[in-house]
Amino acid sequence: MIYAYAKITVTNPEALVEYRDVASAALAKHGGKVESASREFTVLDGAPDLPNVCALLSFPDKSAAIAWSKDPELADVHALRRSAGASDILLLG
Repeated sequence: MIYAYAKITVTNPEALVEYRDVASAALAKHGGKVESASREFTVLDGAPDLPNVCALLSFPDKSAAIAWSKDPELADVHALRRSAGASDILLLG
C-alpha cells in the first residue's frame, strides 16, 4: 500500500462538486480510494500554505498510482479537478 496527499485551493466550487461525482470511480480503476478528506485543518508545525480541501489517497502500489495519474482515459477527470482550483498531489514513498 502506498499513499498520496492531495490538496486543492478551490476557486470553482461547482467544478469540485462535479469532480467528486467521478473521482471515486476514477481512483477505483487503478485500485485507489480516498482514505480521508477534510476541509478543516490544524497546523501542528510551520506555516504551510493551507488549501480548502485535502485528501489522503491510497493505492495498491506506486505503479498503480502513476497509472492513475497518467491514464489517458482519465484525462477529463484530472482536467475537471484542475478546473476546480490549484491542485497538488504528492506520492508518499
